[in-house]
Amino acid sequence: MEKIKVIHDAVGHTLTVWLSDPNQEFICEETTDELVIMKDKQGRVIGFELLHYHPKETEKTLTVETILKTGT
Repeated sequence: MEKIKVIHDAVGHTLTVWLSDPNQEFICEETTDELVIMKDKQGRVIGFELLHYHPKETEKTLTVETILKTGT
């Protein structure tokens, strides 16, 4: 897996997470939960964007938890 890129746009109120290269984006689909899914040409999800994201005023950072599993 490539590096994950997390972008918080405080002006546009979005939180974008790229799971792969953003340049591979081919199509976007908005869900009913105000979530945009970005896909590549093969239909694989390469990112998502949460619309209307407003972090709590008391939080100054974004905490991300990572869990890595190896295939067995």
